[in-house]
Amino acid sequence: MGIYLNPGNKGFQKILQSGYVDKTGLITLINNTIGTTGMLTCISRPRRFGKSYAAKMLCAYYDCTCDSRGLFDDREISRTPGYLTHLNQYHVIHLDITGFISEAKSQGNAMADVPGKIVEAVHRELKEMFPEGTYGESLMEALVRCAEETGREFVFIIDEWDALIREAKGDGEIQSAYLNLLRGWFKNSNFTPKVVAAAYMTGILPIKKDGSQSAISDFKEYSILEPGRFAEYTGFTENDVRSLCGKYGMDFAEARQWYDGYDFPGYGAIYNPYSVMCAMQEQKCRSYWQKTSAAESLMTYISMDFEGLQETISRLISGEEIEVETDLFENDFETFKSRDDVLTLLIHLGYLTWREEDGMARIPNEEVRIEFRKILKGASGNRKWTELLGRSEKLLEDTIAGDAEAVSKAIDEIRETQYAPTFYNNEQALRYVIKFAYLAAIGRYLKVEELPSGKGIADVVYLPKRNSTLPALVVELKWNKSSGGAIRQMKDRSYPAVLKEYGGDIVLVGINYDEKSKTHSCVIEK
Repeated sequence: MGIYLNPGNKGFQKILQSGYVDKTGLITLINNTIGTTGMLTCISRPRRFGKSYAAKMLCAYYDCTCDSRGLFDDREISRTPGYLTHLNQYHVIHLDITGFISEAKSQGNAMADVPGKIVEAVHRELKEMFPEGTYGESLMEALVRCAEETGREFVFIIDEWDALIREAKGDGEIQSAYLNLLRGWFKNSNFTPKVVAAAYMTGILPIKKDGSQSAISDFKEYSILEPGRFAEYTGFTENDVRSLCGKYGMDFAEARQWYDGYDFPGYGAIYNPYSVMCAMQEQKCRSYWQKTSAAESLMTYISMDFEGLQETISRLISGEEIEVETDLFENDFETFKSRDDVLTLLIHLGYLTWREEDGMARIPNEEVRIEFRKILKGASGNRKWTELLGRSEKLLEDTIAGDAEAVSKAIDEIRETQYAPTFYNNEQALRYVIKFAYLAAIGRYLKVEELPSGKGIADVVYLPKRNSTLPALVVELKWNKSSGGAIRQMKDRSYPAVLKEYGGDIVLVGINYDEKSKTHSCVIEK
């Protein structure tokens, strides 16, 4: 048993003892590629979405030096055709590229040395594991000979495959050397068909583009943008989270508010598995998002206000959806030609979720929205954001204080900024401005739109977070009518009834826009 060659199943054994949610069905998808032209698979998804867990699971299943039946016999994979055909039948090469990078840094070696160190490490273990073999040639020749002499092909499992691409951003020579290493393994007619039974690479970013094509073109890619048949293994499904909430005695509705939001056609809601498990184990829903160097680099682009990016981020935080063109992204951290490229990176990092059918992106859930606010609030010199947040804070204070005139004036000012819709011609446009104006409420309130209440539907309701002394806000919008009429409608249709279990104050806010005078009016009642 080695570190990189045939690492065994101990890693997966530990995972099974830590509240494991069965995702072994993923193995069937890889089994189905063995012996086909589609044997090379690259999965990209954000951090904290179980990539390393999947890699260790695959190691345990394919490694021929261990017996893993006891780990899989009661799992989903055991009920599928081919389960025993491929179980523990291959040599496995498992590489975590971040480990090689960390070692290079700790020893003061250059990043340019990493591709060579990967080759040396695998070759060294190959010679140690098969001392009777004549494996003194180059690594590729040695792997060919090993496959021939043992009668077993190799399954390559590469975790954080893109770490060196990200680490060596701006250094084309290092990137080329690393990509050439991968091409030698996976795009070589003298090597790949003889040695590789299957390959499973996973990382944050899809494979870097070489012009308009993938730099390792034979891989079938499943990104967070288009996860395909791997969608249900991207994270926890809604049924997974319901089951966990029952097991740990947690409120499913609260878990959904905090961690839901990554939706894929045909599979529904997908949850961040790391955060869900942290919430279950800590018995508390809150943000478990861990900042990374990637998040810090994003702040650089946001601060530069690349093509109005600050405005776009502010709109996203307010609850809006933004159309994003993802096709031109170069799959790296350095080549940004447009605002859409930065937003596409945010999608790959998990800060945004994206719907393939209409190309719209949004912040997925409460956890990520809080992190956005932290990033922007902590940004030094972000004048636009500071001004906007200050204006929104004052609007919220005036609303709670019942100062309808100040609220009307503030909404007029928001309407006149560049943040407002170009076509201000209906109640939906007014709703957009209102949500943007109350940006400061995000983080303190749960915002619910079109909430069924009494005999009607409340336009926008802001519910205070637990243990908050803030009042609830019920906002009704009118177009070319009257703000007083909005208040009457809320009372006549018993809108506050939905908050009957809420023990604090309720503030009713009626807002109307008059097209002739081009002004907003407001009436506020507690």
